[in-house]
Amino acid sequence: MANKSNSAESRLVSTSHPLLYEVNTRVLLNELSSRAGKRVTLKRIPDAVLDEWQDLGFDAIWLMGVWTTGKLGLQIARDTPSFREEYKRVLPDLTDDDIIGSPYAIKSYTVSRKLGGNSALAVLRKRLQKRGLGLVLDFVCNHTARDHSWVSSHPEYYVNGAQGDEAEKPDQYFRTKTSKGERVVAYGRDPYFPGWTDTAQLNYFHPGARRAMLRQLNQIAEVCDGVRCDMAMLVLNEVFDRTWGERVRPLKPPPEEFWKEAIAKEKLRQRDFLFIAEAYWNLEWQLQQLGFDYTYDKILYERLLREGAQSVFGHFKAELDYQRKCVRFIENHDEPRAAAVLSTEAWHCAAGVVMSTVPGMALYHRGQLEGRRIKLPVQLGRLPEEPESDAIKGFYRRLFRCLQSSPLRQGTWQLLEARPAWNENHTWTNFLAFMWKGKESGARLVVVNYAPHNGQCYINPDLAGIDGSPIEFRDVMGFGVFVRERTALASKGMYFDVPAYGIHIFEVSSTRHSNYQ
Repeated sequence: MANKSNSAESRLVSTSHPLLYEVNTRVLLNELSSRAGKRVTLKRIPDAVLDEWQDLGFDAIWLMGVWTTGKLGLQIARDTPSFREEYKRVLPDLTDDDIIGSPYAIKSYTVSRKLGGNSALAVLRKRLQKRGLGLVLDFVCNHTARDHSWVSSHPEYYVNGAQGDEAEKPDQYFRTKTSKGERVVAYGRDPYFPGWTDTAQLNYFHPGARRAMLRQLNQIAEVCDGVRCDMAMLVLNEVFDRTWGERVRPLKPPPEEFWKEAIAKEKLRQRDFLFIAEAYWNLEWQLQQLGFDYTYDKILYERLLREGAQSVFGHFKAELDYQRKCVRFIENHDEPRAAAVLSTEAWHCAAGVVMSTVPGMALYHRGQLEGRRIKLPVQLGRLPEEPESDAIKGFYRRLFRCLQSSPLRQGTWQLLEARPAWNENHTWTNFLAFMWKGKESGARLVVVNYAPHNGQCYINPDLAGIDGSPIEFRDVMGFGVFVRERTALASKGMYFDVPAYGIHIFEVSSTRHSNYQ
C-alpha cells in the first residue's frame, strides 16, 4: 500500500525510485462524465479515483493534455482524411464529438475551460498533495498551435519561410495572416519527418522567443511539481541548427543552451521541481548534464521488445549516475500498447518487472495496468470498448505492493551475473538478475528468465549485510519460500529452473530475521 505522506514533495524527494502514472486527462474526464450523467471537471474527480492512485503507490501523476487547444487544431484533426482513417480503425462507431484535437498543439498554457480551468486544477493539486501525490504537466517546448496569439502578434518568434515555400513544401510550411502582414511559417517538426500540420515552429535562436518560453515555463512551474518536456532534444542548439539553420540565419546559436538556463533558473526558485525530458537519438546524457532530473530510456524499450536478454543486460552496465536519471517504460501514449506488442501475458509481466526494478523513474500509462491492447490516437477523447485482462491486473497489483518495500524505494541496486547450470546449456544467457539493498536493513533479489522457453542458471546473490545462516528467499510475487545454507550460496550460488518469462522477486533475509519489512 502507498505511504500515507501528507506531502507530494516529500514522496518525490524521499525516493530514489519514483513511480509516475500517465493519465490522458480528457479521456478520463469524458469517462467519468459519461458515468455520472453530467460534466465532471478536474476538481470533481471522485475520491475513489485518487485513492486508487495513492494505494497503488504512485509518487506523481502526469496529467497529459490539460492545456487549451485551438479551433484550428480541432478542424485539422477532423478534416484530414488519413487521420480519420486511423480514428475509424480504433473507433468503428466514430463521431465528430470523439475527435477533440491534439493536446500538443497548445494555444494557451491555461487549463482548458472544458476541464474546469485553472481553479479546478488548483483544487485537484491540493487533493493530490493530501495523498502524497505530485503533479506533472506537459511543456511543449518546440512549437505552439498555429492559432496561438504569438503567430499573429510576434511572427518573428517562429521559423519563417521564403515566399513560395508553402507551395513547394506543403508538408513543412503554411501561409498565414499576422499583425505584420502575411508570413510563411514552418510547421513544428523534427529533422526526420514531415511537419505537424496543426503546429507552428518556434525559433530558438530568436532572443524574444527564448525569453517568452522561459516566462512560459516559469508560469507552468507555479501550478505543478514537475514538467514532462515534449521532444526536449529538438531545442538543443546543434539539433535546432541542423534542422532550421538555413531559415533562421543571420541569427546564431545562443552561447548557452536553453535548457541549462531554464532549468537553473527554475531550480533557484524551486529546488525540487522535476524536469523530465522526452528524449531520443542518444542525446539523453547531454540533456542530463544540462540539468534534467530524468530522461526517457527509449533504448531499453526497444531492447526489451526486440533484442533479448543479453542486449538488456548490456544496457544495465551503463554508469549508475546515468541510469538513476532514466525513465523506464514499456508503454506511453506515443508507443503501442504493451499488451499488444508483448504478445503473451507472461512476456508482458516479465518486461514489466524488469522496467520496474532497475534504477531511475518507472513510468506507467493508464490502460497498461488493465492489459488494454488498442492504442488511442491523442486526438481522440474516447477509448474503444475492449475486455480487460484479470491476469495483467492481478500482476500489477502484486508488483506495486512489492515496489513499496524499503529496499526498492531508497535502497542501492546491483546488477548480478548468471552462470551456466551445466556445460552446453546456454539458457543462462537469458537471465536478468538484480539485487536491491536497503539503507539500514532488508534486501530484494529479482530474477527474470527473459526468454520464451524454460531456462536454468546459477546466480550468486550479494549477502553482505545479511547476517546468519541459513538464508531465506521468500517470493513476494508468488508463494514460494526457499531456504539455503550460506556456505553453499557463497561457493556455488543459487540454482534456478524458471519457465518461459518466469519472474521472482525475493525478500532475502536470515531465517531469524525473516519478518522484517
